Amino acid sequence: MPRVLRILNRLTIGGPLLNAAYLTKYLAPEFETMLLVGDREQHETDAAFVTDGLGIRPVYVPEMGRSIDPRRDYLAYKKVQAIIRSFQPDIVHTHAAKPGAVGRMAARACKVPVVVHTYHGHVFHSYFNKAKTRFILSAERYLGRLSDAIIAISEAQRQELAVDFRIAPEAKFHVVPLGLDLDKFQHGQTEKRRQFRQEFGVGDDTVVVSIIGRLVPVKNHGLFLAGLRQVLAGSKRHVKAFIIGDGETRSQLEAQASALGIAFSTQQDSAHGHPLVFTSWRSDVDRIMAGSDIIALTSLNEGTPVSLIEAQAANRPVVSTRVGGIADIVAEGHTGLLSDVQDVQGFAANLLALVENEALRQRLGNNGAAHVMQRFSYQRLVRDMSALYQQLLNQQKP
Repeated sequence: MPRVLRILNRLTIGGPLLNAAYLTKYLAPEFETMLLVGDREQHETDAAFVTDGLGIRPVYVPEMGRSIDPRRDYLAYKKVQAIIRSFQPDIVHTHAAKPGAVGRMAARACKVPVVVHTYHGHVFHSYFNKAKTRFILSAERYLGRLSDAIIAISEAQRQELAVDFRIAPEAKFHVVPLGLDLDKFQHGQTEKRRQFRQEFGVGDDTVVVSIIGRLVPVKNHGLFLAGLRQVLAGSKRHVKAFIIGDGETRSQLEAQASALGIAFSTQQDSAHGHPLVFTSWRSDVDRIMAGSDIIALTSLNEGTPVSLIEAQAANRPVVSTRVGGIADIVAEGHTGLLSDVQDVQGFAANLLALVENEALRQRLGNNGAAHVMQRFSYQRLVRDMSALYQQLLNQQKP
């Protein structure tokens, strides 16, 4: 049985964790997998419930944090080397930037037969200044030379990585979309909707708009607040918005909401009479989807956002910026409405159209499940990855 060492930076909610967890669980017994993870940052909520629920016991390398720290990064590199020598994997498969650097260098130093890396997103624009971005690109091109295969999670991302940024030769790239457990977004929606709305005192006649994700600059929540302000001013409907998640821009976003005149409550409040709620992190995303009428995303840069796949699985219409791999997962005009990332008026108009027009919400929402259920199932992910692993291993045989 071939062995896979799968390396992930941390157990926090999002596509990388779900992708790594499902592959670790469901590639067995064809492949024996060890999942290696680093520490999350202080403001991030622990998502170990995902691996616990799948019966996975990760091996921790605390030094492999998300932030760059030369001393800790070197310690992480040495620890990963020791684990590779002990476990003797046939494949090392890294996910996200820090594991991609530490893991690929350690794997090559230990002469692992096959080295694979998945880009769940990238930081080649909208994150850092030009000098830091050039340094990161140079480092990633070096790491690309250490890789036998590089996985992009959408065709748009493959185009960016292989053609626009020239991370590695095109022949090394393979498109393997995310795979998720989407069945829960189809089941028990009526009761889940009742529970979510009862928790926050939301009436049946209120249109609920939710945005789900880390509160960090690249997620561009300021656009969401600007669009929400226009909707609240321009619609006679009862509208309530939820910002689900947490992170470094939380206080800044609360200040921006106040400056825009948008009253809000937080998860600590006992009542939620205002038009906006900051909930922090929650694990019941299926209840949030059921309780919402519209799911929004405003990112400057994205790979394949899980929240939009899950929204469509729950038959909820999407309003989003048109960046990264979003056009690969949202059928514009069929399952959602998209606007350019700098187009505040376009985003606000799309959001207002969905708030005002129930028939449009129903039509776009009802198209969602058929669009994503098979394309983004974890069963398809496992089949695709198994076939790629076998191809790569066969190429190593004399």
